[in-house]
Amino acid sequence: MSFSQTKPFKISGALITETDKIALESATIHLERAKDSSLVTYAISDKNGYFSLEGKTADKHLNLYISYVGYQTHFQTVYLDKVTINLNTINLKTDLNALKEVLIKVNPPVVIKKDTLKFNANSFKTKKNANVEDLLKQLPGVEVNDAGKISINGKEVDNILVNGKPFFSNDPTITTRHLSKEIIDNIQITDTKTKAEAFAGDEGSKEKKTINLVIKEENNDGTFGQVAAGTGTNKRYEFVGMFNLFNNDQRMSLLAGGNNINVPGFNFRNGLASRQGITTSQNYGANYVDKLRKRHDISANYFFSGTRSENERTTQQINILPDSRYTSNSNTKSHDEGKNHSIHLGFNIEVDSMLLININPAFNMVKNKMETSGSEASRNEDNTLTNQSSLSSFSETTNKNLNNHVDVTKRFGRYGAYFKFNISNKYQTTETDNYLNSETSIFGDNPEEINRNLFTDSDQKSKGIYTGATLRWPLIVKILFLDLKFNYRYDKQKNIKSSYAFDPDTQGFTIFNEDLSTDFEYTNKRSTPALKLTYKKEKWSASSQIGYVLRTLKNIDFLRPDLSLARNFETLELRSNFHYQYNPKSYLYASYGLDNIPPQLSQLQPFQDISNPLNTITGNPNLKPTNTHSFYLGFNTFNFQKRHGFFGHVYANLNNNQVVTKTTIDDNFVRNTSYVNVNGGFSLNTGASYNKTIKIDSLKTFRYSVGLSSGINKSINFNNDVLYVSNNTTLTPHTSITFAWDHVMTIAPNYRLSFNKTTFDLEDFNNQEFINHSAGLQITTFVPKKLEWQHDISFNYNPNVAEGFQKSVWFWNTTLAYTMFKDHGILSLKIYDLLNQNTNVRRIATKNYIQDSQSKVLKQYFMLSFSWKFNNF
Repeated sequence: MSFSQTKPFKISGALITETDKIALESATIHLERAKDSSLVTYAISDKNGYFSLEGKTADKHLNLYISYVGYQTHFQTVYLDKVTINLNTINLKTDLNALKEVLIKVNPPVVIKKDTLKFNANSFKTKKNANVEDLLKQLPGVEVNDAGKISINGKEVDNILVNGKPFFSNDPTITTRHLSKEIIDNIQITDTKTKAEAFAGDEGSKEKKTINLVIKEENNDGTFGQVAAGTGTNKRYEFVGMFNLFNNDQRMSLLAGGNNINVPGFNFRNGLASRQGITTSQNYGANYVDKLRKRHDISANYFFSGTRSENERTTQQINILPDSRYTSNSNTKSHDEGKNHSIHLGFNIEVDSMLLININPAFNMVKNKMETSGSEASRNEDNTLTNQSSLSSFSETTNKNLNNHVDVTKRFGRYGAYFKFNISNKYQTTETDNYLNSETSIFGDNPEEINRNLFTDSDQKSKGIYTGATLRWPLIVKILFLDLKFNYRYDKQKNIKSSYAFDPDTQGFTIFNEDLSTDFEYTNKRSTPALKLTYKKEKWSASSQIGYVLRTLKNIDFLRPDLSLARNFETLELRSNFHYQYNPKSYLYASYGLDNIPPQLSQLQPFQDISNPLNTITGNPNLKPTNTHSFYLGFNTFNFQKRHGFFGHVYANLNNNQVVTKTTIDDNFVRNTSYVNVNGGFSLNTGASYNKTIKIDSLKTFRYSVGLSSGINKSINFNNDVLYVSNNTTLTPHTSITFAWDHVMTIAPNYRLSFNKTTFDLEDFNNQEFINHSAGLQITTFVPKKLEWQHDISFNYNPNVAEGFQKSVWFWNTTLAYTMFKDHGILSLKIYDLLNQNTNVRRIATKNYIQDSQSKVLKQYFMLSFSWKFNNF
């Protein structure tokens, strides 16, 4: 009955300052229900100060609040006695603390202040026991995918802070999925900047976003967290726990988790399991943040992850030659065990208001064991066996990595002048013991058997130092800046690989195999002086940088001195950027870059790699650097009042002297590979999306999103020593819809269609066309009260896969959860792969082959879990 009584309304007006009658742009205007202060709707004023509020309600009157930084909050009651209400011009008074007046304190739902967007957490409804990720999904312009990756108005979020400080920064989902929405006061969104960039006043990255979660003042002192565990059929299990101790500036957090259901990291959610292989993992972590002195901060993270993975993979590959085809079928099994320890520290020392020092050391150690076995066979078009091979191997690897980064930023005066210096160093060692037993048979007119039983001891050490210095001077105060820059990089790598064949007489690996061994030292030196000019205005900015690169590559081969080489490269590098902000809702961004990428050592070194008997690889010491021109144009707009946005971009790459592989294949399909430079390759990628949220009434919202991405890629390549051109075109339309009825249900279907077409300029090459359909449906119900039932259904159809591979698959996960013990506990039943159809069939199409594959997957299981949330503030 109450729904039938809802009536539409439209409230409009204009804002000016009381003293000088200037229109106020980007003020926040919002309506609240008088009886419970719940948000009804909100708007942002335009450049003329105009605003309009539209919606539906059964209330006879609403409370109107108008907020703008530096001015007193305006309040009035609006009686909805007619559909259209014009409030005319409203004068905002300056906020003078000296005046003894009654001040109305409210938190507007959205505040726009220069480059910061601020959302009031309490203004956006979520389900009970919601985490930060659930809250982010309710914010206008924010997208969160199934893997937890966040984008805001089309821009990727690459950093999440809590009260302005790191919180398990290497995995943002730890923050978004383990912190409760209840403790969040507001969410601040800014362009991503390093500490040094923010201190110096630089713009930072315009294409990346940072989220800062501000904790409620009363929740900054206390303990809180969550523990959960589950057990299921087929001996499946999972557990995760988080404990937090917040004491204002000091924060300590502990994490622990583990499972054997392919869920990475510390996630504890249904439907996120990887569909390839079966992985058992254990993860532990700790985070510490504190303010040592008034301007000295410290942060520290420790992570441990242990994994054990098993996989089986079947592959069928059609190899394309200029005048023929041949197939390669393979089967592999692998068992992998790894342990990873990582430590990250951060020290921010603000000596005074003009000098900042940032120190960020890190250490990482990985130990890995891998056992692999497999076989492969190739047949020609007559189905005649041409070669076959089998192998089994076991390897143990230990990798240690120590690096440190230091930034020193010194500001001069108030007009933007500064000097920045940074230095980074790294030291890495990798030790590997590998046992290999392989048998290779090559048939045809000259049959050959290649059998190997080898032990290989590898020892690789690398170290590097990178320094940079920038002096910025304002040519026109706060408008035009000149940067003098210099960067230096030095890398040195020592690689020793000693292979020994098995000796039947001694029953040991004692016969040194020089052909399969290496001993070289590689150095890379790069110096780049550069000039940069930056122009800033209120709504637009532009910068241009020119640098001259002097690079020396040197390789000393101690086993084969005649293969040692040294190369010098000198070239220009260019950078240009343009950013125009139409208004707080819209902006245009364009960039151009000229880069020169040197060939890799393995491509330059004339050493002949025969480790794979079916593919001998030889480097080319005459290779030139790849010259790449990059162009980017992006446009973003989002209307917070009407809740709709459009995002579009165009990205193009033009390559000269691109390094490509050149392979010749004999009659038995044995390959000989080298590298050459080619010209004429380019790529063009475009994408656009539009989304809109429609508020049906105070409880129901409807959101839809449509998008289209496309690409054209022209490649210059060789196929069996024949030069050819291929043009690959992709087109991917996609759409999604979300209907949300608060406290009742959410329905979210989606669909994606992928077209892929490749054409060749060789007459004997057949053009390739592939289509892939993927669809999904997420349904969540919240009735009866305290009972949540979630369904995650996906469908994938590959009509072009080879015979013997499953073309279509339905994948359905479902979870039934019941909240108890005053919302502290949740009992849930999870069913993974309800239809028992999980497969991992994939098709990969390249210029030279078409590959269909299928891997071992996690099968259906049922799991009963319980989680407990606690807090003591």
